[in-house]
Amino acid sequence: MFNRKNALILGAGSTAVLLVQSASAALPAGVGTAMTAIETDALAMVDLAWPVVTAVAVSFILFKIFKRVVSKV
Repeated sequence: MFNRKNALILGAGSTAVLLVQSASAALPAGVGTAMTAIETDALAMVDLAWPVVTAVAVSFILFKIFKRVVSKV
């Protein structure tokens, strides 16, 4: 069952794996520092947004409860 086509596919796959492994290079230190700074800023923005999201969610829930109470009166 091992024919020329299978050997060609296996050879191409092996070559691709070797090229991908050799193409990876170490990133400069500045890239790691920049990614850490972006992550810190994003987490700070999320921390600032949680009170707003919570207030909006609670207000929608209270509005629905208010509508139910008023519709029964």
